[in-house]
Amino acid sequence: MGNQLHIFTGNANPDLAAEIAHLLGIPLGQALVSAFSDGEVRVRIEESVRGSDVFIIQPTCTPVNHHLMELLIMMDALRRASVQRITAVIPYFGYARQERKSAGREPISAKLVANLITMAGADRVLTVDLHAPAIEGFFDLPVDHLRASPILADYFQGLSLPDPTVVAPDEGGVNRAVRFRDRLRAQLAIIAKHRPRPDEANVLEMVGNVAGRTAIIVDDIISTGGTLIEAVDSLVERGARAVYAAVVHPVLSADAVERIRASALEKIVVTNTIPVPPEKRGGKIEVLSVAPLLAQAIQRIHENRSVSELFG
Repeated sequence: MGNQLHIFTGNANPDLAAEIAHLLGIPLGQALVSAFSDGEVRVRIEESVRGSDVFIIQPTCTPVNHHLMELLIMMDALRRASVQRITAVIPYFGYARQERKSAGREPISAKLVANLITMAGADRVLTVDLHAPAIEGFFDLPVDHLRASPILADYFQGLSLPDPTVVAPDEGGVNRAVRFRDRLRAQLAIIAKHRPRPDEANVLEMVGNVAGRTAIIVDDIISTGGTLIEAVDSLVERGARAVYAAVVHPVLSADAVERIRASALEKIVVTNTIPVPPEKRGGKIEVLSVAPLLAQAIQRIHENRSVSELFG
């Protein structure tokens, strides 16, 4: 059993875990991950994992607290089962939007979650498009931070859209938009905006030209959709021929789907770091899989090979 590769999953995104296991040519690990009658998480590992190299696929998406507890308790169970190494594969890292204090008496929740993951028994973390890259430094263990932008950019490259302009929806997304722009050989525009409160933004100004061009908004998270739709309306007002969006993590909370469907957006392309149920798919929402990217990273980590060329 020494150093055997095992893939386990909680209930956050079992379809993604199954796809990754299929690509690696191994079955999903056998584990009971349920809840007691009072809602407490119940976990039991139902196969021998002694001396194994274990990867747990578990984005901390809605319900965030429950899925985070599943991850922590699964790691504790595996650590007590004498595994050789535990890698927490967190395609979507929740609480990443609270990575610093923007006012007095606020927590740094991302650091707290990083501490919990470390204390629960993780030896390594594999994640995709952290909302703030500085979160890597919150962990006192190796972090492999993958980028899904190449997957999204390759999709748009295949569309051969006329006169594309990649749009950063805020100053913090400029580096992501530049990488996307370079892959598409497109122009770049940057929106400056003000956030009076969370999940709300007002467009102040824009650098770059979108008149008569196809605009592609590139972002890491879509939550309620309010900031995205605000950006879409601003681009249309400035003469954009058509507006698309490429977003890694489809949180899609509140009435985000209805907002997207009612907007001037032609299409939004997201990934399956967070599961998108069938009723939210179709129409203007298309989902691409990050399973091949994660499967390659897991294989390289298991074989102690470099992961850096996958960072994209």
